[in-house]
Amino acid sequence: MMSPIAADMDAVNAVIRRQLHSEVPLVNQIAEYIISAGGKRLRPVLVLLMARACGYAGDKHHELAAVIEFIHTATLLHDDVVDESSLRRGRQTANALFGNAASVLVGDFLYSRAFQMMVAVDNARVMQIVADATNVIAEGEVLQLLNMHNPDVSEENYLQVIRSKTAKLFEAAAQLGVLIAGADDAATEAAIEAAGEYGRSLGTAFQLIDDVLDYSGNASDIGKNVGDDLREGKPTLPLIYLMSHGTPEQRELVRSCIENGDEQHFDEILAAITTSGALDYTRQEAEKAAQRAAAAITGLPNSQFKDSLLQLSVFAVDRNH
Repeated sequence: MMSPIAADMDAVNAVIRRQLHSEVPLVNQIAEYIISAGGKRLRPVLVLLMARACGYAGDKHHELAAVIEFIHTATLLHDDVVDESSLRRGRQTANALFGNAASVLVGDFLYSRAFQMMVAVDNARVMQIVADATNVIAEGEVLQLLNMHNPDVSEENYLQVIRSKTAKLFEAAAQLGVLIAGADDAATEAAIEAAGEYGRSLGTAFQLIDDVLDYSGNASDIGKNVGDDLREGKPTLPLIYLMSHGTPEQRELVRSCIENGDEQHFDEILAAITTSGALDYTRQEAEKAAQRAAAAITGLPNSQFKDSLLQLSVFAVDRNH
């Protein structure tokens, strides 16, 4: 799936290493720690695959892919502080290791470094897409904060959080790949819109499967503690479904657990989620989103890069991490 852009990814990693440098040792230490944790690097992958699928032969997409990864990494640093998380990608979170203050400030460094790099690309549309995405992500974070410990969050409201907090950066990454590859004409605008739909739908599918894995995954596979969402009082789609379709006793249990961030009843919640069909429903919604993603790029010319994008939409659903 990633082999067609292996050389591109090496180039992006080189850009990341170069741009991480700071005269402040703690910035280098924390930024290196979080970047070196790896992860799927899906968002930069989207920039690279979309650019190549549109016939791009230059190298500016390497800088843009690194910009997207820095913004994503900054959101992770801030997220883990807000969520009081202790484990990410199978390692201690930066806030657990270095403290909240340092994590927040280094997240700010990564945001500002991303914008320095973006300005250097010298493309107003690139700046518009990234700036808009960053703002929407921040709104999504606040919306999620408002939803914490609220058992009455609707499915529509929750999907809005996903679109803002998670899917928006996928959308921006895919759009940047098309934008850097084409001239500013009507055909390119249509391609940018299609890429945006692909990214939005792919990001939605990934988040919904993350919701499933938080109740059915293995901590060593998913790289975080199973049940974290419940502990944090997050009303994700499986819980929202159970609130609508469970028995009165199950609904009352879910309400209590969300309101109190209570993971002591995790086994009971998991049994209720499983028997009610909540995980199956969430997975089906993820499959629908993945199918929308695949349909959005039917207009791309056939290539190994398009094949990889289609494989990515399948992987979004058929994964255990």
